[in-house]
Amino acid sequence: MAKTITIKCLNNNSELELSRGVSVAEVAEIAGVTLPNPILGALVNNRIRDLGYELFHPKTIKFFDITHPDGMRMYIRSLSFVLYAALKELFPGVTLRVEHSVSKGYYCEVDNLRGDITIDDTIAIAEKMREIVNKDLPFEKVTAETSEVIRLFEAKGFTDKSELLRHRGQYYTSYYMLGEHVGLYYGYLLPSTGYLKVFDLNKYYNGLLLRIPRVDNPQEVENLIVQTKLFEIFREHNNWNKILEVTNVSELNRAAANGKAENLIKVTEALHEKKIAEVADRISARKDKIRIVLISGPSSSGKTTTSKRMAIQLLVNGIKPLNISLDNYFVDRAHIPRDEHGEYDFEALEAIDLELFNDHLVRLLNGEEVEIPKFSFETGQRFYDGEKLKMGKSNILIIEGIHALNPKLTPAIPDEAKYKVYVSALTSINFDNQTRISTTDNRLIRRIVRDYKFRNYSATETIKRWPSVRRGEEKHIFPYQEEADVMFNTALLYELAVLKPYAEPILLEVQPNQPEYSEAERLLKFFNYFKPILPKEIPPTSILREFLGGSSFTY
Repeated sequence: MAKTITIKCLNNNSELELSRGVSVAEVAEIAGVTLPNPILGALVNNRIRDLGYELFHPKTIKFFDITHPDGMRMYIRSLSFVLYAALKELFPGVTLRVEHSVSKGYYCEVDNLRGDITIDDTIAIAEKMREIVNKDLPFEKVTAETSEVIRLFEAKGFTDKSELLRHRGQYYTSYYMLGEHVGLYYGYLLPSTGYLKVFDLNKYYNGLLLRIPRVDNPQEVENLIVQTKLFEIFREHNNWNKILEVTNVSELNRAAANGKAENLIKVTEALHEKKIAEVADRISARKDKIRIVLISGPSSSGKTTTSKRMAIQLLVNGIKPLNISLDNYFVDRAHIPRDEHGEYDFEALEAIDLELFNDHLVRLLNGEEVEIPKFSFETGQRFYDGEKLKMGKSNILIIEGIHALNPKLTPAIPDEAKYKVYVSALTSINFDNQTRISTTDNRLIRRIVRDYKFRNYSATETIKRWPSVRRGEEKHIFPYQEEADVMFNTALLYELAVLKPYAEPILLEVQPNQPEYSEAERLLKFFNYFKPILPKEIPPTSILREFLGGSSFTY
């Protein structure tokens, strides 16, 4: 067997003959790779690997830093572990829960403390974190038989982790050590705590806000943006999860295994219906002034189904709604603006035919009849199918689309005539106590399933477009979310378990030689921890039917 292997480095287009067993970190040094920020990991044959990974066969490598999504994920996982270690050293009996992303950081709660977190507590925890960072302690990766790891976690009271490992059913499991502290993650950590120089910690409501580096300037932490409405939505759903006793994946798996999934679906769907009815009641209370309901949210948040269910609830209150989707007003694909990467920017306001839309809006409010355009995502062309709308005194317009809350969309309409609704799939279930599930991943999975089924897009195409979608959301949607009159969380407690058997075969079609393979593999690894739930109890009006099919609504 050859004692050397060929390594191709894409960062500087170099090709090296190196000894078998060389580590990823050693390749970076030998190849002389430099990035704007410290190298955190690499894509090895399009698979995410840490710097300690050893190479025994020819490979193609591309190194990344914190500006890459996988680099940022590694940074956040490692920083969360340091927060956990600091808490345990200061307050040994507490439990840390990393809950959700809000205000450009990560909200965390501490259970079993002698009271609420104080400012002095926060300062002490931050100082302990910096002490751990300055010691440059290694994150030691340990691989052992899964049965041994389960016993280790159960001895420490980590049943949220041990049950996940039982479900996954692997012979061996890798976990991490930071001194005497242990952690389980479904992704890699950094080599040591010394990489985590940039962070901050603030007292936030009853917990902590862990603040992370900016992607565009990793030497600074993200600016703290107050998002009171968003936080309240998360807190409300977290409380519901606790009542239902499903706060993490292991508890969801237990519900599925014990035959409680059907009831979980019914309760979750009933909560959605109740919330939509409450919003409809608020609109009805101001029906003499409100002429337009604007529903906005990021990609795959369920805007369309929310608007249709809202229409039903308004009808119950005696208001006759007319629904309009901004997607119907896309310009032909050839005229869609492109972003700085040369990709179609469907999230740009200029992707909407604003002149036609505003002409139709004014005419409808004046009682005139207009023919509504349609847009084919398969052909990228506008077409008409004869659908016409006319607005009377008893009607109200429901307009849904990613730009619905942007004041530039409806400048001629007075604010008192608008009611603004922001919707998003704000995932409230955790992977385990120390690992949250990204709401962005939730939406990406929804979109992969929907695009494959209804838009003839492969997972490769959807994953490839996703960074552009995310950039558009940051620029065109998120700045306006706190201006909404009400926020509605479209995430369903059970949905990832239902999406699993739909998404997995689509993700498996992504080939290893495609750049999107690393993301597909990451999502497949994520799904390994879920027990599937059958969709038979999901009603035809569910938001999830917009992505799975079987909806009683027409899209």
